[in-house]
Amino acid sequence: MTAALALSGVTKRYDSFALQDITLTMPAGQIMGLVGVNGAGKTTLLRILSGLARADSGTVDVLGYAMPAQQVSVKKELGFASEDMRLYKSQTLRWHMDFIRAIYPGWDEAYAADLLRRFDLRPEQTLAGFSHGQRVKALLLLNFARRPKLLLLDEPTTGLDPVARDEVLQALADILRDDARSVLFSSHNTRDIEQLADTISFVHQGRLLASKDKESFLDDWRRIICQGTWPADEHAWPEIAMTRQNGSLLELRVRQFNDGLLSRLQAQGLEIRSAEAMSLEDIFVTTVRAGGAA
Repeated sequence: MTAALALSGVTKRYDSFALQDITLTMPAGQIMGLVGVNGAGKTTLLRILSGLARADSGTVDVLGYAMPAQQVSVKKELGFASEDMRLYKSQTLRWHMDFIRAIYPGWDEAYAADLLRRFDLRPEQTLAGFSHGQRVKALLLLNFARRPKLLLLDEPTTGLDPVARDEVLQALADILRDDARSVLFSSHNTRDIEQLADTISFVHQGRLLASKDKESFLDDWRRIICQGTWPADEHAWPEIAMTRQNGSLLELRVRQFNDGLLSRLQAQGLEIRSAEAMSLEDIFVTTVRAGGAA
């Protein structure tokens, strides 16, 4: 099966920021969450994939097409929604729906009607009267109802209230019931990504720190609390990403947990108090602070 997207050695430089040597592949039929703080490079990466920006070096393939040379073919099958995209405030949502339907033959009117109901949007209302959350949902509706093979979503839940956020996440989950469709969405909210994504990629300061399936992240990482003092050379323990001493208690954040690790720690004179799973947010923060792969 053709990958939904594949980047190799992609670099994009601006005066004060650079996306550096990004190599990333996403299989078709998956939701990938792109995690990073504001300014990490998520939007730049999405703009390159959508054809709105051109990489300075490296190769970019989207849905089997080379970008930017074949972007006309890509855009027929690609949906892209970003918070800074503009809709015509003087026009109604119905006008926007008719406009998109006239351009894209894949428009699904029945699905659009379902999204209108689910998102509680009035199609005859002008966009000028929409709240921020309603405008976000309108933009997502215009993309979802096209039934694109690949959706690129830049911070799709930013600024939404909890109810609207849940509606958007459920709509994304519904899209993936069709395994021919793929979604790449960026967020600094790890809870959204942990809830929805199949695979997760960490981006920080223009670099890709890690990328793998969600279950591997959650299975591999542990927070271990020990009684005692860390006696070892950290370079001899590559599976340990971070240590933190708090009085007589030692916290270890482990990136590659295995049962033998506990025995090795006990052999160093440490008393194991607990070993527990970590949230995706804690995994991301630890990866960034450790400055390396997860």
